[in-house]
Amino acid sequence: MILEIVQYGDPVLRKKCRKVGEVTAELRELVKNMEATMHDAEGIGLAAPQVGVDIALAIVDVSHDADAASYLRVNGEDVSLESLMPLVFLNPSLEFGKKKELQTEGCLSIEDLRAKVNRPVDVKATLETLEGETIVLECDGLLARAIQHETDHLNGVLFTDRLTTVAKSSAQRKLKRLVNTRRY
Repeated sequence: MILEIVQYGDPVLRKKCRKVGEVTAELRELVKNMEATMHDAEGIGLAAPQVGVDIALAIVDVSHDADAASYLRVNGEDVSLESLMPLVFLNPSLEFGKKKELQTEGCLSIEDLRAKVNRPVDVKATLETLEGETIVLECDGLLARAIQHETDHLNGVLFTDRLTTVAKSSAQRKLKRLVNTRRY
């Protein structure tokens, strides 16, 4: 089922999400619906708060881009991008490399706004899976950026919060218009 994607201005997008404990049938159904919603919206990631649920759950799928990561390791072993996608993760904890890169980002919860965001190129993510495993994933590129973006959502942070002062001020008018056209 396609879910409604919560838009900028809704308070759920600013909540620090609750940790996921038990993986239930309802949670698995939510994941299935989130994946369908993400693909329907032509996105590469979707976090639970974006569909109005304040739990630390997100999904990323960058399988459309063969160059989404120049390296990808799970628990120290090289893995293929295809074997990991879509990546569903719970309760993430991230460590970042020192090098940063400015790249354009958008968000399914902020329609029609794209801007350059400076993020670490490399990420080491400790993630829980639906199968109850804890994995350590290391990657770079678009995959690393998507994991960081979705993890930000789980902490109540939007990509607009990470813009430079100049970029933020130019985005403010559009963000105000988005808030003023919605009712919560």
